Amino acid sequence: MHDLQRLLKYLKPHFGKFTLATIAMLMVGLLEIATKALIVPIFDQGFAASNGGQQAATLFNLQKLIPASGIGAWRSIAILLLTFTAVKGFAEYLSTYLMARIGQAAVLRLRQDLYDHVLAQSANFFERHRTNYIVSRLVTSASAIEVAVTSTLRDMLRESFTLIWVLSASFYYNWRLTFGALLIAPIIAVLTARFGTALRNLSHESFEGNKRLTDTAQEALANQTIVKAYRAEAREQRRFTQVAGDIVRANLRSAKISGIAPPTIEMIGVTAVVILLYFGQREIALGHMNAAQFLTFIVFLFSSYDPMRKLSRLQNNMEQALAAARHVWEVMDERDEIPEKPHAAELAPLRSEIALRDVSFGYANESKAVLRHINLQIKANTLVALVGESGGGKSTLTKLLPRFHDPSDGAVLWDGTNLRDVRLSSLRRQIAIVTQETVLFNDTVRHNIAYSRPDATNEEIEEAARVAFAHDFIIELPDGYDTIVGERGIFLSGGQRQRLAIARAVLADAPVLILDEATSALDAESERLVQRALANLTRNRTTVVIAHRLSTVRRADKIVVIERGRIIETGTHTELLARSKGQYKRLYELQFADEEEEIVNQF
Repeated sequence: MHDLQRLLKYLKPHFGKFTLATIAMLMVGLLEIATKALIVPIFDQGFAASNGGQQAATLFNLQKLIPASGIGAWRSIAILLLTFTAVKGFAEYLSTYLMARIGQAAVLRLRQDLYDHVLAQSANFFERHRTNYIVSRLVTSASAIEVAVTSTLRDMLRESFTLIWVLSASFYYNWRLTFGALLIAPIIAVLTARFGTALRNLSHESFEGNKRLTDTAQEALANQTIVKAYRAEAREQRRFTQVAGDIVRANLRSAKISGIAPPTIEMIGVTAVVILLYFGQREIALGHMNAAQFLTFIVFLFSSYDPMRKLSRLQNNMEQALAAARHVWEVMDERDEIPEKPHAAELAPLRSEIALRDVSFGYANESKAVLRHINLQIKANTLVALVGESGGGKSTLTKLLPRFHDPSDGAVLWDGTNLRDVRLSSLRRQIAIVTQETVLFNDTVRHNIAYSRPDATNEEIEEAARVAFAHDFIIELPDGYDTIVGERGIFLSGGQRQRLAIARAVLADAPVLILDEATSALDAESERLVQRALANLTRNRTTVVIAHRLSTVRRADKIVVIERGRIIETGTHTELLARSKGQYKRLYELQFADEEEEIVNQF
């Protein structure tokens, strides 16, 4: 019930349309029984000779609108029948369209809320959840909710109103027989509840299976080169088939319940009608009703089981939708946002230094701290290179500067101001980031460069590309700056992708740059262009770089050696090499010596 109440909150802004749609659905039910009520005068006219032209009472006193006999009676019945059908059709159209409008608007708002919520989460959230987990909530679960709101809820209301009207009509003709028929209602209610609970559990199982299936397929398809290289196609097929088989089994169990529920309820209803036929004969014999009224009563009684059967099926559909809604609420109830103080200050451009004061940090899913008691000063307009073995904490340290994470202990200061005390937007406006793995969107070259500044002019975009030595290759592309780069920039070479990422950072024109140098090997010409682009990018900026190239560490104003979450050495390239037993010298001999030898051999 809580899931439904929470879902209905999204219908609140559309109360006016919902009320009008509800009135239209009430009219559909009312006109449905008015149409069936014409059975009495039709029966009377058919047997006019035997009943002496008498007219039996029917709903809404419709018999008063119909002459006692003759062509005029049939004409009146025909006009009423056509009128009721036409008005009912319009009311049905109106309710369908309005509920569709309401449902689409509500689900759009739900998707927006979910997407905004996800985007507001910290890096911890995305490190904890796979991308497919989040996307399935945005797409698959939201689509199931969309069906529930636009059609299932509409049909449930419509069938409920029809059932109420039909039972009311049955009471009108004979309340004793109707009470007898309603004795089966508790049985039907219990069965519907049990069927619904079972379906909700199976729907949850099916949704989880679909999530695992998406994960399995995404992994294999995204890494298809490795799959083929190690002849793992058969293994991946077995993994996929196993997960898909679990979904099939859950769906088949759902189909069994969905298939057995309506006929079971219908059988119970028809059994009750058969019993009522005997008592109906007694009611006619006692003069409580005539044959025409009894026939109409039976029609209404049979008509009541049709909405009952439909409501049972719709209840099953609604249970599946509520299972999907619960998946959405799981994400929306999970809050891992970077907190921002109510009256946080705007951050001014860096003038003096960024300082890390006794900073420690550990990920929520790890028991050991990744960074321990880090003390570091990054002077304005200097280049600080972070070096060290993989897993030492270099990337984590750079994530603290734009507040992707907050330190567990200590503080990060910007010109003496704690980053916790400033607005996140103003902080991230001051920082440009170039990641090790080049991130490009499946859009145009222009869009990818302008992602850092969507309001940039074409001239500014092209100037940024020139600074990044990307303009020349861009204009040679089929559509120039309007060329689609493909998923993750697959239509471009590694060097071209890196230069586009650099152009994006150039366009941002942020005073602070965080750069994680790519480790992938490039050909000599691409490497030369990337290095020239990086030199342009870092000029007159405060730069923190995770260094993988000798040229970078050589020109760094400060080199910081990080090992197992601690700073063990700092200094310039020359100063650190002078320490005979220093860690930097050992790293240099392992990582950079071969690179230096290759440079020497080129000359």
